[in-house]
Amino acid sequence: MNICIFAANYLPNIGGIERYCYYVSNELIKKGHTVTLVTNDVFNLGKEETQENSLKILRFPCINLLNARYPIHKRNETFKEIDKFLKEENFDLFIINARFYTHSVYAARIAKKRNIKCFVIEHGCSHLSVNNKLLDFLGGIYEHLHTEFLKIYCKNYYAVSGTAGVWSKHFGIKSKGVLYNSVDVDEVNEILNTTTLSYKNQYNLKETDKVITFTGRLIKEKGIYELINAVNKLNRDDVYLFIAGDGIEYENLKKLQNKNIILLGRLGFSEVISLLKESDVFCLPSVSEGMSTSVLEAIATKTLVITTQNSGAVELITDKSFGVIIKTNAEEEIYNALSMVIDDSEYIKKATEKSYQRLIKDFTFENTASKMIEILGDL
Repeated sequence: MNICIFAANYLPNIGGIERYCYYVSNELIKKGHTVTLVTNDVFNLGKEETQENSLKILRFPCINLLNARYPIHKRNETFKEIDKFLKEENFDLFIINARFYTHSVYAARIAKKRNIKCFVIEHGCSHLSVNNKLLDFLGGIYEHLHTEFLKIYCKNYYAVSGTAGVWSKHFGIKSKGVLYNSVDVDEVNEILNTTTLSYKNQYNLKETDKVITFTGRLIKEKGIYELINAVNKLNRDDVYLFIAGDGIEYENLKKLQNKNIILLGRLGFSEVISLLKESDVFCLPSVSEGMSTSVLEAIATKTLVITTQNSGAVELITDKSFGVIIKTNAEEEIYNALSMVIDDSEYIKKATEKSYQRLIKDFTFENTASKMIEILGDL
């Protein structure tokens, strides 16, 4: 089949949707399908690129709102060229990632006009936030209006987790099923077996020192400040927090660094895996998550996960024997969870092995890609 995937942001931008689209595209191509990925030219990489795996990437010129978190099409000649191609190419299926981008409504309109089968994948569990009450309120109103407009053109909705599917009900959408986010375990294992990068050596840590890691976008909703406070409250010289990522809070977080709080900035995938290899605990105390790629990567490296119950991760970490789920990202809850597990190496070993076995059985991109093809017959 000839499949077109739409994602407002894509690699080299680092995020869950970006990696989801990357791996799903790879799996669909492995299965013999032709895939075109349509995104926005956030990094000025040019209109078009065909990668080694035959994935064709088209990039709309765009205006980067909210530090590129919300790119909007710029309707110039390059836009018209891509638009013409999308309106003429013989596509069998449109897969639209995320609901609230103008990119998504654009794709759904073309699909309806050309009678191309399509579905939208929900990746989140909460409204987009910029940590400003007024702007968040207005943004919520906009998102509801935008979604009502999208629903005119597309009637088929799925989600990366059951939790994200429940969030869809907030917009009057009944999710038709789950297309799980996942991780390429083979790729992770290859890095684990070949990496020589050691953050413990680089920062002069002892082998017995405990490492807590956070990876992800540096925004307040991720609970990063509460995590820092919880680690500081532990007040232990042998416990270190490594923070990997970039985002609007980066400069503020630099001011909070100390001997035991280490800000690494943006890391590549292999660097993240190398960091997780040396980590005892991965903590992502987000307000909400669909199905966090960072959590899946941590489980793939057999790192114990602590995250919040407002997350798709609860579908993998179903009880304490798989990892730790906290009710909220309150500093005290994070502190209590860290205190409970940081020295319990036997528990960490058992929980990480159990969650790893669940991951490789039920959460694979091969399964997700196969299910996407099966869905076509139901649309």
